[in-house]
Amino acid sequence: MALHTAGFDLAKLQRSPAYDLLMRLSLLAWSITFAIVAIARLAKYESEVDPMLPDALFAVNIAMQLAVIAFFVTLAGAVVMRARPTGKARGLEPRISALIGTFLVPVVVLLPRRELSLSEGLVSTILLLVGNAIAVYCLTHLGRSFSIMPEARGLVTSGLYRFLRHPLYLAEMLAATGTVLQFLSVWAVLILAIQIAFQIRRMQNEEAVLSEIFSEYAAYKEKTARIIPGIF
Repeated sequence: MALHTAGFDLAKLQRSPAYDLLMRLSLLAWSITFAIVAIARLAKYESEVDPMLPDALFAVNIAMQLAVIAFFVTLAGAVVMRARPTGKARGLEPRISALIGTFLVPVVVLLPRRELSLSEGLVSTILLLVGNAIAVYCLTHLGRSFSIMPEARGLVTSGLYRFLRHPLYLAEMLAATGTVLQFLSVWAVLILAIQIAFQIRRMQNEEAVLSEIFSEYAAYKEKTARIIPGIF
């Protein structure tokens, strides 16, 4: 009976305005902090850039860092503007999977950074640029339907969502891969693999919630890929 009561209390807490406000403020603080860090890194990069660096690579690096800043600023706006959820996944596992799938990869910055060749650095930078650019697009397109936890706020089926059910997660995976390349090691690859595994679980949990709330989701699911058309 005690477990049942505790479970009921947890579910009640998760539906409360106070819980929603706490989640918003936590995500807002996280995104603003990282936006400030990204801005500081851009200023430092511009002041310390190697004068022998090719102009094309300099431009790509600047674009990548601007995309990172735009991502965190857009994320902050999405957190503030998003609607209250109409449905949520039950239990702790979906929330734990969402948190690990979202926040694990930054741990790689604690590992030793490796020296990259020009081609490796370019690949890493392009992955970060493309991943963050797609993420900004997806966040803007999701609008008030954005969520980190598996929750239903609105069903978006236009733009990239016309072809993929989870383009934002694909964008996160691309950016994560670009980051891991800068710290490439067995441990970095393991962290990336774990993060991707939890992202896949996160997709499954989200789809379960959306299927429960939106009757049209089954038809939408039949005609779209999760993240890679024709493959997955």
